[in-house]
Amino acid sequence: QVQLVESGGGLVQPGGSLRLSCAASGFTLDYHAIGWFRQAPGKEREGVSCISSSDGSTYHGDSVKGRFTISRDNAKNTVYLQMNSLKPEDTAVYYCAADRGNSYYCFGAEYDYWGQGTQVTVSS
Repeated sequence: QVQLVESGGGLVQPGGSLRLSCAASGFTLDYHAIGWFRQAPGKEREGVSCISSSDGSTYHGDSVKGRFTISRDNAKNTVYLQMNSLKPEDTAVYYCAADRGNSYYCFGAEYDYWGQGTQVTVSS
């Protein structure tokens, strides 16, 4: 059974850092494009970052570029999202998602498997 479990969310002050984890079971992460998405109350879901299975290339949205980094630890079957210089507007529920293994690049991939989400709150 394919399962993704996010962890690492919490409350942090502006300018602080958090590292989110996305642990997979039932499949091998490095064969799949993995994306991080977020959704704030009253807003549409937004793609944040992703990592391709083909060549490990990454993509970061303009709102997080230079502050967030996505990485993959194949030995742990886990993808991470390192978030630095956090801002109040980063407050949202963060989800990780995986494609079916049929995407060459992660950007624009169709994500079929989703985790339950983890809350990130940036506030003083």
